[in-house]
Amino acid sequence: MPIDFEALYQSESRRVLATLIRLLGDFDLAEEALHDAFAAALEQWPTQGVPGNPRAWLVSTGRFKAVDAIRRRARFSPLEGHAEPADPGADPGAEQPELEDDRLRLIFTCCHPALAPEARSALTLREVCGLTTEEIARAFLVGPSTLAQRIVRAKAKIKEAGIPYEVPSRSELPERTETVLQVVYLIFNEGYAASSGVSLTRADLSGEAIRLGRLLVELMPEQEALGLLALMLIQESRRAARATPEGDVVLLEDQDRSLWDQGLIAEGMALAGRAMASSQLGPYALQAEIAAVHARALRAQDTDWKRIVGLYDQLASLVPTPVVALNRAVAVAMAEGPAAGLALVDGLLAQGGLAEYHWAHAAKADLCRRLGKAEEARASYQRALDLAGSEPEQRFLRQRLAQWAPK
Repeated sequence: MPIDFEALYQSESRRVLATLIRLLGDFDLAEEALHDAFAAALEQWPTQGVPGNPRAWLVSTGRFKAVDAIRRRARFSPLEGHAEPADPGADPGAEQPELEDDRLRLIFTCCHPALAPEARSALTLREVCGLTTEEIARAFLVGPSTLAQRIVRAKAKIKEAGIPYEVPSRSELPERTETVLQVVYLIFNEGYAASSGVSLTRADLSGEAIRLGRLLVELMPEQEALGLLALMLIQESRRAARATPEGDVVLLEDQDRSLWDQGLIAEGMALAGRAMASSQLGPYALQAEIAAVHARALRAQDTDWKRIVGLYDQLASLVPTPVVALNRAVAVAMAEGPAAGLALVDGLLAQGGLAEYHWAHAAKADLCRRLGKAEEARASYQRALDLAGSEPEQRFLRQRLAQWAPK
């Protein structure tokens, strides 16, 4: 049976890289070793067979090749703090405590406070998840060269400052938690937003983020880690209903709720309940509860919009961003009527912070449509279409433009 090396690379490369970084203590050396290991597998496995533990084989082979490369360059010295390379048949990570997963270690290293905030997220998405520089640059709305420089500087800082590759002690966790949670949620959103035509690797990022979220909850079962995992689980429960088989966008109110994964919803709602039991609520706990309110409604018209407005009031006090304000405005429109929502959306657009955000213009268009303001609706749908980046979003907006705002 032929070996599917592409699938193997997609499933194992980031795990192997994380362990190689731990063993070699150098990002660039580990990346080179990773590619050397897969090249060796491509050459040897078709004739010698797949080893019983492919991941361990790749880790050990990569480590051996890295050491050999250093020796060939005549500047080898023992890697401080590391033993000699393990036997290729052994699992180099097997002796590590269960919670100290190598990718979790890698996330904490990439999110060290000594690194610039924008570099932490970019480095984690690049090294932990394997996103390309171009993909990360689009997520951060910067040029690829700027993003690449951030990553290079972050790697250099880790090496020069001797930032440890480890899960921090419990006393150090609070200062590191916020950024780690932000990074995990960025990873989730990168996968959750993936639509038809993207690679399996990117579409699976949401599952990877949930796995990392579970590890974080196990390591530090505090309110915001619980809230983040709850939020991701409830959002993930809707994946099958979020798009048509052709990849067209289906809004929450129009989704077939029988397609929602009730197992994920139940788990997420239980976690959200634990997070909301805290005396001091954080942004992820509040967002998780908003998602839970939607999940409790058997039909869209049963949604408790007044409860959602109240939750957005609390969220806006903690995270006073234009997008949170826009989401609150939409909730107000559902609770109090489109006129109330439109006044809020118009005010936000006038402030300028959402001028280039296509969903803000789409929200205005929908509210104008509901109020019978056809020309304003058409203009806003057209503006949203002009700003939309993905083909599924463009198709959705073209359909709305044709259906609800005809010439």
